[in-house]
Amino acid sequence: MSAASCVLVTGGTGCIGAATVHALTRLGAERIVVASRTAAPGLLRLWFDGVLDPRIALVRADIGVPADLERLVRDHEPTQVIHLGALQTPDCEADHARGLLVNAGGTLQLLDACVARARRLTRFVFASSAAVYGLRSRYPGPLVAESDPLAPVNLYGVWKLAGEELVRLYHERHGIDAISLRLNTTYGKGRDRGKTAGVTRAMKAVALGSVRGEVIPHRMSYGGRENYHFVADVGEAFARAALMPFRGHAAFNLRGQTHPVAGFLDRIAHVAASLGLSRHVDLAIAADAPANPFVCDLDDRRICAAFPGMPLSSLDDGIRSSLQTFIAVARSGPLELDAS
Repeated sequence: MSAASCVLVTGGTGCIGAATVHALTRLGAERIVVASRTAAPGLLRLWFDGVLDPRIALVRADIGVPADLERLVRDHEPTQVIHLGALQTPDCEADHARGLLVNAGGTLQLLDACVARARRLTRFVFASSAAVYGLRSRYPGPLVAESDPLAPVNLYGVWKLAGEELVRLYHERHGIDAISLRLNTTYGKGRDRGKTAGVTRAMKAVALGSVRGEVIPHRMSYGGRENYHFVADVGEAFARAALMPFRGHAAFNLRGQTHPVAGFLDRIAHVAASLGLSRHVDLAIAADAPANPFVCDLDDRRICAAFPGMPLSSLDDGIRSSLQTFIAVARSGPLELDAS
């Protein structure tokens, strides 16, 4: 009898990681190894109601420590790897050396460990970012495609681009079937950190206000337009990229939708009204807020062709699910509005 397949997920207790692990269980993964620095469940609690699926194993590993990665791959012999572990933009800006060590160096060391130890590896999926593109003003067309010029405007984007290139190089050198997924603004449960968590904080303000019986104002620090991905869709996209048939190497824009920031706030108000929460809504863009200059309008036709069935929740459905989750969390314990 052949050994069970094993999906290794780095960063699997964070926002996108927890959603990915949940999607893997729904899509039939046989065994899931979740690596993090603490081996604590983290945000998995939001997706599994405190009781983890028995197929999930939590293990301790630091992406910045090569020996941890060697041991991780040797001990668990993954058949697929989903590499989500990384420092986010605020941490990269605060500590350049640590950001380089983890985001670029960690990806390199994990690939090395896979080449040396993962005898059964069939797929490597890398969490890239739309930060590999330049400012939206750089692209004159209605959509931004994977073939458009890449020009990161911060260190986080530079290191994500470096990760993409490492994934490409190791595919060419070692034949590892590999995918990089470029995503932009994720919203929903677990999305607590960074400037683009603003719309999620807006939903939290409504939810927490409804539980407290008060109005908690929220002002967005930027306006303009933004490319959005509902967190459950992001998790399923990574799970599908790991499990569905694919050969070769490619970088894909993740499926999403661009809307004005003001329009997103309007939809929160609309959905809140349908849930009887209108009196707890006080959302707006700050009077002095600049327009978001970063890339949006991602062209997602290539990933839809390569992986039929990639999900795309409507804003209303994503907002409703998020509000209901935040209300439940606020009723059972503390709900933080700003975890950055």
